[in-house]
Amino acid sequence: MNYKNEKLDEFEEYIRYRKVALIGLGVSNLPLLDYLFEKKATVTIFDNREIDAIPKEIMNKVTNYGFSFSFGENSLSKLHDFNLIIRSPSCLPTKPELEEEAKKGAIITTEIELLMKMCPAKIIGVTGSDGKTTTTSLINKILEKAGYTTHLGGNIGTPLFTKLREIKPEDIVVLELSSFQLMGMEISPEIAVITNITPNHLNIHKDYQEYIEAKKNIFKNQDGNGILVLNYDNEITRNCAKEAQGEVIYFSHEKKLDDGYIVDGSIVKECEDKIRKHIISLDDIILRGEHNLENIATALAATKTLVDSDIAVEAIKEFKPVAHRIEFVREINGTKWYNDSASSTPTRTISGLNAFKEEVTLIAGGYDKNLDYTPLAKPILDKVKTLILIGQTSNKIFEVVEKEMEIEHKQINIYMAENLEQAIKLAKKYTSKEQVVLFSPASASFDMFKNFADRGEKFKKIVLDI
Repeated sequence: MNYKNEKLDEFEEYIRYRKVALIGLGVSNLPLLDYLFEKKATVTIFDNREIDAIPKEIMNKVTNYGFSFSFGENSLSKLHDFNLIIRSPSCLPTKPELEEEAKKGAIITTEIELLMKMCPAKIIGVTGSDGKTTTTSLINKILEKAGYTTHLGGNIGTPLFTKLREIKPEDIVVLELSSFQLMGMEISPEIAVITNITPNHLNIHKDYQEYIEAKKNIFKNQDGNGILVLNYDNEITRNCAKEAQGEVIYFSHEKKLDDGYIVDGSIVKECEDKIRKHIISLDDIILRGEHNLENIATALAATKTLVDSDIAVEAIKEFKPVAHRIEFVREINGTKWYNDSASSTPTRTISGLNAFKEEVTLIAGGYDKNLDYTPLAKPILDKVKTLILIGQTSNKIFEVVEKEMEIEHKQINIYMAENLEQAIKLAKKYTSKEQVVLFSPASASFDMFKNFADRGEKFKKIVLDI
């Protein structure tokens, strides 16, 4: 018997001929153009880019469908009297124009929230400041190995809302969720994971507390049957347990838990009633760095009720690094080059540096998200032989490293580069055999690139062309 998604049927009946605003023509919203046209909604498109900056094929679709539109910096000035507003994740619900429409009765939502509200399958959601993508991908790999039909989405994979008809109750949906997607969210996944919480995106969020509260929405709407996986070592995530409605499973790298999952040296262990069982070690996996053992512990905790640990271990042993996360590019004259472009915060770059025993030439710097780079200084002095800086944050990183050099009476070579090409030339010139070149920016990408993936691809291309 074919499954009938009644919630989706009701939604599609509701939006027929109603006024729908689609804010932002980014990855998550683009599939909605065809969908909303097909369902006969009365659509207006809003985007803060000027019309000339919208790709021609997208603009052709908007005009062919007869959608109204408002583009440019003040596009939201025309946001009036809509029944449903689907915002892009980067358009926060705290914008005055959205708050005003909400007061008048408009439903403010996102593609990902619509998916979660109408999804018939169990959902596992993963958020955190670091490790989201690797952990989400590990969870998905483990479930696939166990024979589940999975659907990977959110910040990675494909926007899933328009594929709801394909999702069955016995499937599992695995979502990576950002603070922007979670902000204002009124539903939580049955299994929620928070890898850690450290300062991030402070150039967009009002303050750090707003960022933290957005992350908490991943579990705030769970009931007593929910499962919440938390990092015990992170004070903010550990304290989330006080607000949890359902079961809490911890993982830790620092404390020998009686229950949960721990990283003990280079081994992941499952703990139950003070009995610790060896699950997998660093020598067994392709992933590099002890921080990935934390990601593995997290994935094991998230899938504990669904997959036997022996099957999970098989999947983890086969798992390869996700693109742009300590991704090996090539070896040149005895020097290994790694692309870690996804590391857009100091904490991620610290993890990247700690993955290597070799001396490192570090290429860092990029778009400024108003983060504190002080914690990065000592790891750089401990691990880095040559530091090459680019982008908006180059001076901020230089200043904290210079201060640490004065404190420790230690010197490393530091070079400023105008662009990525020049940085790579300097790295090739000043890196010796058996050293490593690590491109780990500790900063966002938007000063020079479309996104971290574009930045990583350009790095790989230049290195492969040397």
